[in-house]
Formats: sequence, structure tokens, C-alpha cells
Amino acid sequence: MSVIIGEISYTNILPFFYYLDREKLKEQNCSFVPQVPAQLNQAMSAGEIDVGGISSFAYADNADRFTLMPNLSVTSYGPVGSIFLFSKKPLQQLGEANIALTSSSASSVHLLKIILEHFYSLKLSYTTMRPHLKTMLVEHDACLLIGDDAIVAKREVGGSYHCYDLGDLWFEHTGLPMTFAVFAVRNETLSEHTSLLGAVYRSFLESKRMSETNQYQLMIDDILKTHGGEKAFWVKYFHNLCNDFGEQEQKGLSYYFELLYQMGYLSNQVKTLNIWDPARVVK
Repeated sequence: MSVIIGEISYTNILPFFYYLDREKLKEQNCSFVPQVPAQLNQAMSAGEIDVGGISSFAYADNADRFTLMPNLSVTSYGPVGSIFLFSKKPLQQLGEANIALTSSSASSVHLLKIILEHFYSLKLSYTTMRPHLKTMLVEHDACLLIGDDAIVAKREVGGSYHCYDLGDLWFEHTGLPMTFAVFAVRNETLSEHTSLLGAVYRSFLESKRMSETNQYQLMIDDILKTHGGEKAFWVKYFHNLCNDFGEQEQKGLSYYFELLYQMGYLSNQVKTLNIWDPARVVK
């Protein structure tokens, strides 16, 4: 039985995967499945993927079934640079508006609802759509895009719309970091393949370490070939992201979950984060 690793198909997760020795992991009976967050969330919940980066909201929805890996996350302390609300009018004037939501991620969708409904007390309606800015804004006042879709849209539309960075808005109102993606493992897989998951975890950590040590330079050079844009943008983008998942990142995530529960977007309260202790794994 293999361990199936989910890989979010966005650039913000690349530091954890760029330097992985995939062939070695495949020899150890691991396989990789790249998908957008919403697909990975569903596959993890269905037991089709065992471990990998998933939306933070997906963990909250399965907190009794998943365990989090420490020291690994996609977090921002302020602007995240790839999760934007594009609006035809200022945010404060969006009362009674219809917002088009990307179908790609649950974490960012629910973060937007916290910001608009809780922080700004706006009453809104929502429509979930495929992520395409022009199509989304045909019949809607604003739209949410994430990941590479958001980066490209921001680059192409420039100042045509009011553009709000959700990481920036969250930090402005809470003073806490926002963790958009976590690394989680299904409890059954953790029980059955503890040693192998230890190897997978150490591989993620090593790739993260090498990415940071290299200042993301080699990775950015490859991104420029596949995604375009300016090198200065990508350098700033990755340096604005936090790859850790320590006490402060966990505090911000717990507050996000608390607000979601208060607002009725989570059916079960996440009282504690179930975080794995890899020190107990025999190498």
C-alpha cells in the first residue's frame, strides 16, 4: 500500500516540494497528486490522499480525522500577495452586493466572509464560480481569486478595480498571522505508516530549509519560465510568506477557527490543534 502525497498546484507551496527527492520517495512507495486546494481537500476527506498541503478550513472540517505536521504552513503576517478581492467599488460600499467566489479554495472563501461579515458588518450574497476575473465580474460587484489565478489577474488588470489583499485585511483587524494552508495527514495513514511519514516529513522540512537558504532563487528562476512576471515580484512574494507553523501561527489559525464557529461556518468547534510529534518516530 502506497502513501499518496497531495501537492497544491500553486506556487506558494513550492518551497516544500521544490527540493524533494521524488524518486527516492517513490522508491519508498510514495506517489504524488497535484491538484488545486478544493480538489485536495475533497480527496483527503474521501481517503484518496494520505498526506500533504491542504486548506486550513479543510483541516477544521476534519479535525478529528487529520493530524497536523509541525513547522510547515503557508502563512502571511500581512499581505499574502496571492489572495485578492477585486471590486468595482470600495469595500465599505459592498453592502447588499453579490460576490463571486472562486471554486478553488475553502480557506480563502471563509476568510473573506469573516472579513466582510464580521469585521465590516456587511450583508452579502455569494455565487461560486470557476476562477476567471472577467467572467466573474460580468454580473457581480466583486470577486475573490486565489493563488496563481489571483497573481495573474492582479498583474493584468492593474488599477482597473479596487483590489484588497485578504492577508493584509486579516492582519489589520487581528494583529495575527493568517495560515492559509497546513500540512495534514490522515490518522489512519499515520498509524499504519508512521516511519515512512517520518521520512516524508523530513523531506518537506529539508526542501523548505534549502529553499530558504537559497533565498528561493533557483525556484524563482523556474517560476519565471513557467509563470512569467518580474523577478522582483516573485522575490518579494516569497519573502513575504512564512513557511513555519509555530506558536504564533497556531494562535492565528485557532482564532480563525473560533470566528468561523461563532459565525456558523463550522459545525464543530476546534478547541485544540492536533499536532504530530515526529520526535517519537524511529528513523
